[in-house]
Amino acid sequence: MAGSDQRRDQMLAAAAELIAERGYSETRIADVAKRVGASSALVVYYFGTKDHLLTEALRYSDRLFYDVADRLLEETEGVREQLELLVTLTCIPEGDDELPGAWGLWFDLWAQAFRHPEISKDRQEADRRWRDTIKGVVNRGIKTGEIPRTNVETFALTFAALLDGLAIQVALEDPDLDPTRATKIAMEFATLTLSLPKPKRKRR
Repeated sequence: MAGSDQRRDQMLAAAAELIAERGYSETRIADVAKRVGASSALVVYYFGTKDHLLTEALRYSDRLFYDVADRLLEETEGVREQLELLVTLTCIPEGDDELPGAWGLWFDLWAQAFRHPEISKDRQEADRRWRDTIKGVVNRGIKTGEIPRTNVETFALTFAALLDGLAIQVALEDPDLDPTRATKIAMEFATLTLSLPKPKRKRR
């Protein structure tokens, strides 16, 4: 079973890379099979259709993202610092191809979700998890007394939409919106809306 799961993850990683590189419409099941050294029939056995492969590739990418995000949130103290971490994970690439790759998957998911109910449902689940992550940070801030009570649901919905818009422009390399400016815009909104405490001074 472990070997089967590993093989499946290899296919998902390959699919995620190819969709990010070429786009969904230019990625064939045969391309995924070739990249992992398998037959097209084996990829079809695991995933059935290309639409299903897309949603599973996004789930795989999300799983890796939240493995990192959850660990970093545990290591980060303070509601301001945790929100800034979420902005960083969304808007600032750690490597040359990290952000375009991640957002390439999302671009194709949105495009396919517009016409395919099954993919639309998966997109909704992914959005819900992201908003729940934001709500978790804000609720902890309220519980610790760092910020006053607020409409957490509305903030999470608005902040998630703001980050989506900013990250898209950063991913598309908008000359008027680099990662630094995107972070500033997002954190100014969070500060005003939540009455965030001032940033903690970094130890020298």
